[in-house]
Amino acid sequence: MTSGVVPKSVPQVVGVYGGGRMGGGIAHAFVAVGSAVVVVENDEASAEAARERIEASLAKAVAKGERIAGAFDVVTDAGALAGCALVVEAVPELVDLKHDVLRRIAAAAPDAVIGSNTSSLSIDALADALPDPSRLVGLHFFNPVPVSSLVEVVVGRRTAPALVEAARGWVAGLGRTPITVQDSPGFASSRLGVALALEAMRLLEEGVASAADIDTAMTLGYRHPVGPLRTTDLVGLDVRLHIAEHLERELGPRFAPPRVLRDKVAAGELGRKTGQGFYRW
Repeated sequence: MTSGVVPKSVPQVVGVYGGGRMGGGIAHAFVAVGSAVVVVENDEASAEAARERIEASLAKAVAKGERIAGAFDVVTDAGALAGCALVVEAVPELVDLKHDVLRRIAAAAPDAVIGSNTSSLSIDALADALPDPSRLVGLHFFNPVPVSSLVEVVVGRRTAPALVEAARGWVAGLGRTPITVQDSPGFASSRLGVALALEAMRLLEEGVASAADIDTAMTLGYRHPVGPLRTTDLVGLDVRLHIAEHLERELGPRFAPPRVLRDKVAAGELGRKTGQGFYRW
């Protein structure tokens, strides 16, 4: 790993590949603390949508009295990542897609640290796409990123030890709390969160209680800020289904997706982003 690739403070120039809800939120987090952020999208339409999404998010923060110290740009040319010290990939949870994006990042920014925002895929498996696997670390942010306080730093077998400490420092520099997790299916947060959500879905499917009452059991009984079914609506039912299927393959039938989840995804009821999930939005 090239000297200087792992600065101790939040990097001055950061790349984010993918400007969707998660990528846009990650860009917001770095811009807020003063980084210059380059967001890469595949085409002009996606780039414009990402630009509007990030501008709206930053404007909302300013309206609340927050100070925004940095700036951002959205481009369609991955070559713009050349000057970045850190590039975070934030594309959908598809191994082939992530491999392709990671190769593009490695070619465009050969000296950059690469972070993956994957919520469940193996860092070791993703690192196979890179000429130097030691450059990859998991940086699992949580939705909605601008107001979340946790980031999982996921360590692969080949992740450089110095990079782990640097990543924890960057997370702290963003005003968030890092936890360090060894690479394993679903890491810590997704594995626990999905297990709870799937059981909540089974309760709903069996008619034990309504979605609202199941969620209230966790918000009032266990002081969770949001119940598991409402959280699933925020994350996206399609995202939860994909993660559950991955965990079922890796860890066995206890993560088998309930029929109610499959049916809702098939019907296009994906949660807040479509206006209907376990709740109407």
